[in-house]
Amino acid sequence: MKKIGLDVGEKTIGIALSDAMGWTAQGITTLHWDENDYSTVKEPLRKVLEENEVTEAVIGLPKNMNGTIGPRGEESQRFAKWLEREFQIKVRLWDERLTTMAAERVLIDADVSRKKRKQVIDKMAAVIILQSYLDSIQ
Repeated sequence: MKKIGLDVGEKTIGIALSDAMGWTAQGITTLHWDENDYSTVKEPLRKVLEENEVTEAVIGLPKNMNGTIGPRGEESQRFAKWLEREFQIKVRLWDERLTTMAAERVLIDADVSRKKRKQVIDKMAAVIILQSYLDSIQ
């Protein structure tokens, strides 16, 4: 009964998975996609969901600092509805304000090069989204 964390961007989707007990989140990959064509991510996501027996998804919901939802948040909501319909799994939207900045800070503190940070930032943001959700339900 694993959970998947998703940081959904315009061109990439960072993916993290929980352990079977739902205690910790680990980054697994970043998918490249076209947000105007969900079929570009359908099969790669299906593979991750099935191979890991995922029962619930946590999708980062980017809110404005005042709590309102802008265009990116609306895209995340649309993606969440599609994911739930397409794969029949429970989907939760999770406030992701500042997660990308937090991920960037962690990577900088770990002395990860700028080039390498660009390759893993979405996956790291997905870890932070999923871990914060897991911490809130324990």
